[in-house]
Parts: sequence; structure tokens; C-alpha cells
Amino acid sequence: MAIEAASGIVLVIATIVALVWANSPWEDVYHQILETKGKLQVGDFEILNKSIEALINDGLMAIFFFVVGLEIKRELVAGELRDPRAAALPSIAAIGGMVVPAALYFMLNTSSPEADGWGIPMATDIAFALGVMSLLGNRVPTQLKLFLLTLAIVDDVGAIAVIAIFYSKGFSTPWFVTAVVLLLLIVAMQKAKIWYTPVYVLIGIVVWYAVFKSGVHATIAGVALGLLTPATPLQREVDPGEVVGTVVDPEDLSAATARRANLYVRESVSVAERLETLIHPFSSFIILPVFALANAGITLTSDGISDAATSSVTLGIILGLIVGKTVGVTLFTWFAVKSGISTLPRNVTWPMVVAVAMLAGIGFTVALFITGLAFESDELDTQARMGILLASLIASILGAALLAKSTNPSSDDIAEMSSPSPAEVS
Repeated sequence: MAIEAASGIVLVIATIVALVWANSPWEDVYHQILETKGKLQVGDFEILNKSIEALINDGLMAIFFFVVGLEIKRELVAGELRDPRAAALPSIAAIGGMVVPAALYFMLNTSSPEADGWGIPMATDIAFALGVMSLLGNRVPTQLKLFLLTLAIVDDVGAIAVIAIFYSKGFSTPWFVTAVVLLLLIVAMQKAKIWYTPVYVLIGIVVWYAVFKSGVHATIAGVALGLLTPATPLQREVDPGEVVGTVVDPEDLSAATARRANLYVRESVSVAERLETLIHPFSSFIILPVFALANAGITLTSDGISDAATSSVTLGIILGLIVGKTVGVTLFTWFAVKSGISTLPRNVTWPMVVAVAMLAGIGFTVALFITGLAFESDELDTQARMGILLASLIASILGAALLAKSTNPSSDDIAEMSSPSPAEVS
């Protein structure tokens, strides 16, 4: 949570830099850099020929989605999603936060190509949302932070499914089969207890390329590899003698003993946790800001702003993220609690739930990502990005204001609202 919250600040800075740069005298330089093509060819076989912007969105973002896959796997094995009852509330809330925004957007955009953007307001930006929440520090209950974190992870699962099913183009069966075979090979290697990391890295790169060529969006390869990463320690019990002995009696230390001690210590932590600890800072502080720098640079003109103000795409995204997320998350949470499926976390009140629902309307990173997949028209693309930026700003302000008020009760009414009634106790 600390990394996500801090990276939200870096994302804001990168977004401001992109907007200023794209509206400065050096605007042409900004677009020239993004449109510069990178080519990789072996003999007559062309491996890659993509612009820098495409390489960021298809390549670097695959690493981001790999981290998302690791987070999902960890949550399923050892986190909030392991306990069905604990996972039920944020999962149901996340479903409401996806269905209602998509429906509201579709109400305003019923025909193509505008209708293709229905997946944009479904996404929640976990870094921005936790960043705003962190501004209130310890006033926010830990259970509420976990609720938002788990909700956002389930939201990521939904976004991944939407991208894979609805925003993949030009499907190629041979390449897809190749990717599946390589993923099965990884499973077989794990069963055979082959743990040489460079082999997995090499196969992972080929999996990414096969998925990229298959027509399924390349970032799905990152998710698949993350989900296949072991999330339980290979070495469940560490022999203290093997480890301490290498330090207490350094004279008796041999290469074999040191290797065994290193293996015991390293494998007492799961591969997924080690990789997440290693890559998460790189993903949060480098990849996401670079993505924001490449995708948030909207050229603001009076005509463009005027068109966006009356655009059904812009209005649909704003309506979906601000109203849809708030209503969807709150309503589905209320249903889960009132139906007895789950209960509100300890120290969490209904005003706090509404505040979190508003913060879920910050749909920056994945929303921008889906925008790039949904629209081929530059005009619609720009209108969508304007809607995302404005909606995320409004959701941040409203969510932070309500959260500040709900975590600092100033009246008996709020305190009373957080206490169970006699009927609820019975």
C-alpha cells in the first residue's frame, strides 16, 4: 500500500509534465518521440516494428500486468481473496463498480464506434485511489484500506478479462496455441522442480511475443505468467543450524554449506513474493509514470474542449466513473450486507463505504490503457482521455472530502450510524 500510495504522487507529476509538454512550443518533439519506430529484425524475419508509444503500451505495460498477476495470485493463495467470506464483500462491490459504469456509458453511446468505449469507466486506478486515501494517514481504518485494495484487485481481474475478450484483434490460432503450449511447459517445469530463473525469463519473453502475435493483447501474457508463479514457499521449514552455522563457525564454512544455507533462506519466501518485492517498485515508479507521460499528453485547444464538452463519449466516461462507480460500489455493498452474504469490516461505516466508492471512480491508468484499445479515431481518443482526467480529478476531490468527514466524526449522528442497532445485534 505504501508503494502504491507514493507512486500515485509520481503519476500526478508525470501527468502534469505530459499535459504541459503536449501544450508547449515543444509539442512536436513530444509526438515525434512517441511516433519514432523501433525495429528488430533477424535476416528477413521482422520480429518487431513498432512505435515507442506502442512498445510502452504493449511491452512495458506487460511487466505492470505481470505484477498485477502476482498480486492476484498472492491474494488468492495467502491474502484477502483466500477466505471466500472475507473476499465476498469487496468482490461483490467491485462487480457493481464495473457493471453500473459500463451500463451508464452505454446508455449514452449505443452505436459504434462510440459504443466501443464501454470498458473505459469500469477501471479503478489503485495507485491514485490509495494515494488520495494516504493523505488522511492513520485516520483511515486499516480494514477500509484493505477493502479498497481488494476491491481494486478484483476490479483488475475484470479489466483483464474485458481486455482479453473484447479488445483483442486479428486472432491467430497458431501463435495462440504456441503461447498455450509454452505456458503448459512452464507448469511442467515447475512440477519437475526446475527452478533456474533465466530459463523462465527466456520462456516468458517468448510467451509475450507469441501472445502479441496471436492478436490477444500482449499484456495478457504478463497476467498469465504472474498467475503461474508459485505463491507458496518451496522450503516451508528452515533448519536454523544450516543458516546459523555458516555465521557462527565461518572457519567450517564451505561452498556447499553456503549454497544450502542460501537456498534454505531464499526458498522460505515464495517466488511470487520475491518477484513482487523486486519488480513492484520498478513498475510503480518507472513503468506507470512513463505510461502516463506517453498517454496523458492531450493537446488542449478551444475547439477540442468545446467538442469534448458536448461529446457523448466524454460525458459517458464522466457519468460512469463519478456516478456509476459511486452508485455501483455502494449499492452492491449494501446488497451484500443486507442479504447476509457478508458484513461491513470492523470500524467501517456507511459514509466511509460511499467515500471509497467515489475514490474507485479514479480510473486513470487502466482506463487510459483501454482507451487506446477502444478507439482508432484520434478525435474520440482525445475526448475519452479528457473525460478520464476530469472524472478522476472530480472523484479524487469528492472522495477525499467525504472520507475526511467520515473519518473525523463531529456529530452524534455519525457515531450512531457506526453503531449497530438493537435489531441488528439481535
